[in-house]
Amino acid sequence: MSTDLPVLKSSDFASDQDIRWCPGCGDYSILAQMKKMLPDLGLPLEQIVFISGIGCSSRFPYYMNTYGMHSIHGRAPAFATGLRVSRPDLKVFVITGDGDALSIGGNHFIHMLRRNLDVTLVLFNNRIYGLTKGQYSPTSPEGQLSKSTPTGSVDHPLNPISVALGAEAKFIARSIDTHIKHLAKTLYQASQHRGTSVVEVYQNCNVFNDGAWSYAQDKSTRADTTLELEHGKPMIFGKNRDKGIRLNGLRPEIVDLSSGISHDDLLFHDEQGDSVLVHILARMRHPEFPEPIGVFRDQPSEVFEDQIRGQIDQAVEERGRGDLNALFHGGDTWEVA
Repeated sequence: MSTDLPVLKSSDFASDQDIRWCPGCGDYSILAQMKKMLPDLGLPLEQIVFISGIGCSSRFPYYMNTYGMHSIHGRAPAFATGLRVSRPDLKVFVITGDGDALSIGGNHFIHMLRRNLDVTLVLFNNRIYGLTKGQYSPTSPEGQLSKSTPTGSVDHPLNPISVALGAEAKFIARSIDTHIKHLAKTLYQASQHRGTSVVEVYQNCNVFNDGAWSYAQDKSTRADTTLELEHGKPMIFGKNRDKGIRLNGLRPEIVDLSSGISHDDLLFHDEQGDSVLVHILARMRHPEFPEPIGVFRDQPSEVFEDQIRGQIDQAVEERGRGDLNALFHGGDTWEVA
């Protein structure tokens, strides 16, 4: 942290706006952990920007004492792209939900990931449309009863981690709103990655989809239903840390560590390793397997806006700075009678 900057506290990032989420909403936890993490970045308030689309999560910029944009449904990645290319000195966060990012914004989402724009995207996943009062979303499970699917959804849900992997995102992670220490740590690591970092957060909508992630959120079950990924360490889980994950061919399987199986027999997590293993982890779902949380992938790669600005610099060097007035008055012109 620069000694020239004042030391900020989490409270310095809180705006003067009343927080208008339903009491008990998981969004409060994500907001709190974001504020708790931001001082560690060592950046002044005016160098941070939060951009959102439309949805409950997209109120987020109002509650941050930073710059922010409450943009158009699904189009936050487009706004973030323009800002990062024109102002590479700013730290940009995109705040979105499962409906905002994966339905109307699906195209913008995947293209931002493939371009590897230097932003941190936090995807609040509550498996429902909350702001519009309880319709099923792209991540709702089959059979979801909602106001728009009164007899149950027949759609197969999207897996945000798999979508991000398919778009070749270089940083992909998952956390849980109630697992606050893990969430803060994951947000910080994502913010340190140079390139697009995606953090899916299991978030509870206690009004329209209460308990959607109860197996992963409840402290009494979390140790057995989630697998906390740690770089360079074996994949061990369970309340008594007595279960592990190993590969049987290309299929993961749960093994009992009390039966003579050693840690060396297990899968070891490598954030920069084989992408095939990352895809296997992404497909591990409850109740057959514990669901992985933490950083799935953290790989360096060229950043989109660096390449764009490099092209601009090269053009200026070769042809000089442009003259907008000359452009307007140059070339072919005509008059409309």
